Amino acid sequence: MTNNFIDELRWRGMLQDMTPGLEAHLNKGIKAAYLGFDPTADSLHIGHLVGVMTLLHFQRAGHKPFALIGGATGMIGDPSFKSAERNLLDRATLEKNINCIKNQLEKFLDFAADSPNKAELVNNYDWMAKFSFLDFIRDVGKHITVNYMMAKDSVKRRLEEGSGLSFTEFSYQLIQGYDFYHLWKNSDCSIQLGGSDQWGNIVTGTELIRKMANGEAHALTVPLITKADGSKFGKTESGSVWLDPEKTSPYAFYQFWLNVSDEDASKYIRIFTTLDRNTIEELEKSHQDAPHLRVLQKEIAKEITILVHSEADYEIAEKASSILFGKSSLEDLSSLDERTFLQVFDGVPVIEMEHSDFKKLDNVLDLLDYDHKIFPSKGEARKMVIGGGVGINKIKISDPQSALDFPLLQNRYLLIQKGKKNYYIVRIK
Repeated sequence: MTNNFIDELRWRGMLQDMTPGLEAHLNKGIKAAYLGFDPTADSLHIGHLVGVMTLLHFQRAGHKPFALIGGATGMIGDPSFKSAERNLLDRATLEKNINCIKNQLEKFLDFAADSPNKAELVNNYDWMAKFSFLDFIRDVGKHITVNYMMAKDSVKRRLEEGSGLSFTEFSYQLIQGYDFYHLWKNSDCSIQLGGSDQWGNIVTGTELIRKMANGEAHALTVPLITKADGSKFGKTESGSVWLDPEKTSPYAFYQFWLNVSDEDASKYIRIFTTLDRNTIEELEKSHQDAPHLRVLQKEIAKEITILVHSEADYEIAEKASSILFGKSSLEDLSSLDERTFLQVFDGVPVIEMEHSDFKKLDNVLDLLDYDHKIFPSKGEARKMVIGGGVGINKIKISDPQSALDFPLLQNRYLLIQKGKKNYYIVRIK
């Protein structure tokens, strides 16, 4: 074993609940655990990362992780602490989502290792699809009472506060419980991991294993992540922060972590990176000595962006982040793709210009005076240029009569900087 899994989760603040005897069980050799992923989207988002990191630490501790994709349960939807029933997905959509999720998990877990603890991906559709309804209620349903299922907090809350609970959703915990039994029986998987909202579903599985086979099985949950200000973790004004670069660009992903609060940063660096305890404590000390440098946020943003995307994506995101603060060059600007460029300057006024009108401009002064949107007059523009307060594409302009021979960014943009903080984008159509 490379470390003690429980101790690792404990110091990282990633341990909520576990069944008695789990630590002793883990000390008996290599054990297998699984964690389920609901394939209702074609990408994981950062809310899933706590579970992913739990599996990562489990594998690093020398144990065998299973990532279970809910191809069957994804057709139902988990009712746990949700106020309404989900829309059901068709088979083709589920297949696409499952393939995308697998590709993302491969960045965290070693599925290719030639060792007893290599990660495995399983899909519960593979065994649930073979079950007839009558077989399921006869062989599985008889072992769990309705009273037991009704006692779960997630069910009680839906019945009391939500819009009721369909039989489809009510059966979810039985199906998830059977998943655990199936993996216990066929893959020697004796532990189920999950978020704290999954405790009720997980222990239904341990109960099934006990009643159907008199077997030993364990549960472990990790806390649901919150933000210090009480707002929902992983949500921004534009929605969820996804791991798919097409849904959330590496720049926007990097910015999310760069902008977390100091209080959250100390918690997140333990949960979302693999940095060791000594390194994290040294970073925290550096942060306390000079909080304005945001050492913790920068390290979290670096580590998690490289892990989810790549080192090259991190370098571009970091470069893009520095552009607004004047620490950049034409070369830096030119290296950004159009999407990142526009995200960096989101909210900056955009001046639209026909290509034919652009060709008619004689010099920089004509550009700055175009439609009077940047300067109210040529006189004021000329004065600021001579005073060194104007830049185009991060190049300082000293002569108002300079020719307009600047390379267009992404073949259509010019970035004009007026003073230290005011930017304008000229988009040439």
